[in-house]
Amino acid sequence: MAKIKPFRGLRFDCEKAGKIEELVCPPYDIISEEQRQAYLKENEHNIIRLELPKGENPYFEAGLTLDEWLDSGVLKADEKPAVYIYEEQFTVGGTARSFKGCIVRVGLEEFSKGVILPHEETLSKAKEDRFHLMQATNCNFSQIYSLYMDETHSITNRLDRLSEGAPVHELTDSDGVTHRLWIVTDEAEIEAICADFADKKLYIADGHHRYETALNYRNYCRENGIGNGGEDYVMMMLVDMEHPGLLVLPTHRIVRDLKGFDAEEAMKKCAGYFDITDHSGTENIERLLEEKYHAGEKAFAFYTGGNSFKLLVLKDKSVISSLLPDKSASYCGLDVTVLHTLILERIFGIDAENMAKQINLTYVKRFEDAVSSVNSEKAQCAFILNPTRVEEIRDVAAAGEKMPQKSTYFYPKLITGLVMNKLF
Repeated sequence: MAKIKPFRGLRFDCEKAGKIEELVCPPYDIISEEQRQAYLKENEHNIIRLELPKGENPYFEAGLTLDEWLDSGVLKADEKPAVYIYEEQFTVGGTARSFKGCIVRVGLEEFSKGVILPHEETLSKAKEDRFHLMQATNCNFSQIYSLYMDETHSITNRLDRLSEGAPVHELTDSDGVTHRLWIVTDEAEIEAICADFADKKLYIADGHHRYETALNYRNYCRENGIGNGGEDYVMMMLVDMEHPGLLVLPTHRIVRDLKGFDAEEAMKKCAGYFDITDHSGTENIERLLEEKYHAGEKAFAFYTGGNSFKLLVLKDKSVISSLLPDKSASYCGLDVTVLHTLILERIFGIDAENMAKQINLTYVKRFEDAVSSVNSEKAQCAFILNPTRVEEIRDVAAAGEKMPQKSTYFYPKLITGLVMNKLF
């Protein structure tokens, strides 16, 4: 099954580069240009210079910068191959949570082999950008986030034991998330960790674009006779799928610029599929949805402004299977499948291509942003969703299917810059 290896990670020499909290950044795809400039203003060695280069020839510049930092010692490869234990500690809704996993090299496998499984569709533009960056730098600057099944939780127990001492790095970011990193170089312990994954499948939680890019880059290296085998691997963070600290948040949908939009007429059509009730107080939306979530119902809040909203609860769960006979029960049972199939496509006429290009549909993570988009008249309406369950992600991936885009939002994101993977 999964092939796991230690590696000599690239890490910042903080004596030359600066404080670690000034050198790391969130994932590149959630950083605005204003934020990017702020990171560089604080410290010119911030990893954003490599992960999200800008300019007339950004990828070439990233390659030059990486070489300069290696030559000057700003970045150094660890002396011994290691497994890196990474923990994130955070608070959501007043509840403290944390999860821990290991950062390793993972052997690349085509999805068809069923060893590494995706769960979401990807966009070609993002993959093209990441491919050019890999060509120029031959490096993974951020980890792909993947999950695995371990009924005995022996891997997590091992990682907990190996991280009982003080971490090599610890920092708290602007969102209040604390990040910790430990380094394991003991050969016997590493061998045991690698053996633990010999019978495991890996389910990509976040980083589908980067994984597909790594496959493309491996093939490019093979076709051009370059590399030494390092290109056959990619850096991943691996976390137990049943870890109590794992948190998946919903991604809400807002509809905008839709010709002929008529909220009242849309609800009349929805009444054929959903029980619809009127409610007041937007502060009640998340509570009511949570109640339906725990009851196993498929429900959404429909918001068009003001202080009222409608709650839509699916009447007959079998209707999706009848409309999508080629899809698995797991896929048909997803909240996003219900919303996209019955409402966005059949009633609003927003097809899959429109969704992918975000012509009339925008995805937002914060409930408050969905509401404010409607109240500021940037959007015509918003659909507030419940989160996708982790086991639903597993089951859809195991069925060889991919969820609609933006079906999951694992929180918090993994930070970039604690450790990097030079392929060869």
